[in-house]
Amino acid sequence: MPLPWEEWPSEARLLLAFMVLWSITGLFILGSASWWVASKEMGDGSYFIKRQFMWLTASWTIAWLAVSINLRKWLKISKLCLISCLILVAATLVFGSTINGASRWLVIGPIMIQPSELVKPFLILQSAHIFAQWERIRSSQRLMELSIFGLLILLILKQPNLSTAALLGSLIWMIALSAGINFKNLFSSAFLGFALGAYSITRHEYQFRRVTSFMNPWDDPQGNGYQLIQSLLAIGSGGLFGEGYGLSTQKLLYLPFLNTDFIFAVFAEEFGFIGSFMFITFLILIAFLGLRISLRSRNNYTKLIASGCSIMLIGQSILHLAVTSGSIPTTGLPLPFISYGGNSLISSFLIGGLLLRCALESTGLIGGLKVKKKLA
Repeated sequence: MPLPWEEWPSEARLLLAFMVLWSITGLFILGSASWWVASKEMGDGSYFIKRQFMWLTASWTIAWLAVSINLRKWLKISKLCLISCLILVAATLVFGSTINGASRWLVIGPIMIQPSELVKPFLILQSAHIFAQWERIRSSQRLMELSIFGLLILLILKQPNLSTAALLGSLIWMIALSAGINFKNLFSSAFLGFALGAYSITRHEYQFRRVTSFMNPWDDPQGNGYQLIQSLLAIGSGGLFGEGYGLSTQKLLYLPFLNTDFIFAVFAEEFGFIGSFMFITFLILIAFLGLRISLRSRNNYTKLIASGCSIMLIGQSILHLAVTSGSIPTTGLPLPFISYGGNSLISSFLIGGLLLRCALESTGLIGGLKVKKKLA
């Protein structure tokens, strides 16, 4: 243990408790959402739960590893890990397995790797590393680092994966904003990001159909609007208190991707408005903890890492909820700690572990980032 439990700050204790609650609850939600599909398609209702539990065990190990290693060491390896993930993203365009028209996965034996998920924690670390010392590095180095970020986003767009590219671009932008980067530069980069997104939408017909269909999915209820309509029916059927755990109707082969990109719709149907409100309140508490950890941080590096981890976990969750409720166009974003998938779980737990490490280092009782010059 990096610090005796009795010396952990209250923010770290609460965050760890919330991560345990989030992941265990997620396993039960996944069990309800996937049981019927697993029974029909796999012949085993617990098929997805058993595999998720295996990934959950591995993910908790990775989270504890993140907590045990000081942030200085994480920052030293962040660039190498980021470039490695970038190479893997590029490899998906050549050797990747194409599913639903997108090449986002590399198949290595029985394991499917999704590099665009695994890159998230390292993008947080490297963004914090660069923007924390932005005023002290040369223009050529700034350009090189930004070029790596830009290439990564372009490669993810090429898969195509507009939702993840937009999420990662927004993450970098928010970390830069937290670091106090010149607003003129931030505005220019935001404009460029919107332009790239618009270009991708016009180039890929299925993305264009998704954007237009979400405005009125009933124009094509059996085609492009089907998924969103079923999601809205599930959420609406939940009413105030929900149908009850395990009693969702839409999970009976009506709602596509119900155990990944639309799992919140099943949750909303079973637990209703009250359950959904409680989950959103839970996210607000996580965001508040992340803000507290960031404000208590003893240096800019830790502050930006804590901000980036909070932005990623809460931002992706909000986007998932927005997609299932029809507030934004349909995209493929898993709900952290809940949606089925080992890549998403590992990424989320590593991010959560880094946030916990930030909370521990904010006490000053364990080794951390004390001298900025060492990282410049």
